[in-house]
Amino acid sequence: MISEFLSYGFVQKGLLAGSLVAASCAILGVFLVLKRLSLIGDGMSHVCLTGVAVALLTSANPVYVSVPVVMISSLGIMKLTQKFRIYGDAAIGIVSAAGLSVGLLITALAGGFNTDLLSFLFGSILTVSWTEAALCGGLLAVILILLHVFFRALTSTCFDEPFAKTRGISVQSVNTVLVVITSVAVVLAFKVVGIFLISALLIIPPVSALLVSRTFKQVLWKAVIFSVGCVWTGIFISFMWDIPSGAAIILMNLAVLSSCFGWSKIRGKQHD
Repeated sequence: MISEFLSYGFVQKGLLAGSLVAASCAILGVFLVLKRLSLIGDGMSHVCLTGVAVALLTSANPVYVSVPVVMISSLGIMKLTQKFRIYGDAAIGIVSAAGLSVGLLITALAGGFNTDLLSFLFGSILTVSWTEAALCGGLLAVILILLHVFFRALTSTCFDEPFAKTRGISVQSVNTVLVVITSVAVVLAFKVVGIFLISALLIIPPVSALLVSRTFKQVLWKAVIFSVGCVWTGIFISFMWDIPSGAAIILMNLAVLSSCFGWSKIRGKQHD
């Protein structure tokens, strides 16, 4: 059964792209959760609707249209929080509402919802192309390089921004780069789990890892393992029972989160 499942080309592309996106989102999600910016994925995902709607209206590639749109929106969130002193969650809410409203307006002008748009809203990982899989691989490579080169700067800004500034680290630059890369990950992830479930891919694996880890590096690699494992299991369940792949992947993540929460409770009682 498993060998038959893995023999299909569309499954292989889906597993490859899904694994690469899951690993990217898990790593970025760790920093977003620790910096209390985890809901930024939700805001960017709503902006994705605008990019997808424009692409479908103009017969363009949704990924290529959505990337600049979401990048600009992510920078808008940063500007709102820094220049106008608006709290992060409020800035995310403003941009999210604007993106969703514009996206729905363009969708209405384009003739309403169709099958193509619905696949982006709820995920269609088994329709991923090799080009999109390659883009996912490029994203992960960039993230790993930045993680290796700027590891101390990233961790310092996560745990103590004032201290990081005293060490000469440009906290604003670190935050901007993190948000911009996250915007690319969000766009590439909408084929995996759908626009409405992207934030879960950024939040749930890191939170699960935080519950069962003792060191920061453990959090990173456990988040990646949990996220990739849930993608593989979710796609298999989706293939076998003909259910939406995005929903199956997120439900598996929730199952892992529940298990990690239970384990942390048991471990906490043992140390009492």
